[in-house]
Amino acid sequence: MAKIALIILAAGKSTRFPGNKLLRKVDGETMIERVVSRGLKSNADAVFVVLGHKPEEIERVLRRLATPKLRIVYNPEYEKGLSYSVKTGIKAAAEWGAEAFMILPADVAFIEVGDIDKVIEKYLETGSNIVVATHRGRHGHPILFSRRLLGELLEIREETYGLKSVVSAHRSEIAEVEGSEFTVKDIDTEEDLAEVLEKIRGLRGA
Repeated sequence: MAKIALIILAAGKSTRFPGNKLLRKVDGETMIERVVSRGLKSNADAVFVVLGHKPEEIERVLRRLATPKLRIVYNPEYEKGLSYSVKTGIKAAAEWGAEAFMILPADVAFIEVGDIDKVIEKYLETGSNIVVATHRGRHGHPILFSRRLLGELLEIREETYGLKSVVSAHRSEIAEVEGSEFTVKDIDTEEDLAEVLEKIRGLRGA
């Protein structure tokens, strides 16, 4: 059986949001709990959460979700850029034995379980080197990379735009799968959060 790792990137400072956006409560749960709990409910075999900025605050919240499927890793170089958190998560998942690595920024906080599972299903169906969730033609998250690309993934750099360099080099090998609009909604500002919450209220009222 394939071992699929979901890597949730939660190491940043969220400088465009007042306070730590991942600790903002929405419907009684913090955004980090929301995205991690969806990952744990998905068909991913393990969920790695990469922490960096004020890790003890987020780890305290994640204790509520404690399960063998959840693994916390630390990136001491998180201030150098997102690539360092990606590589920290991938190294940990590779040591665990992952066949494929799914990357999901924690601020794509309103992702649905089905969005994650569709990417996994597409990978198991096609064996593609890269599988990406899309919505109406836009690439979003999560994005899955086969272990065959491990060497390239561990060489990404901020100067060459991180994972985008790997995606560009393997553009012809990408399999796309249509997901919900929340696959392309990341929360950077208060306005982003308000927009998503309004959308959710509209869907609930439909």
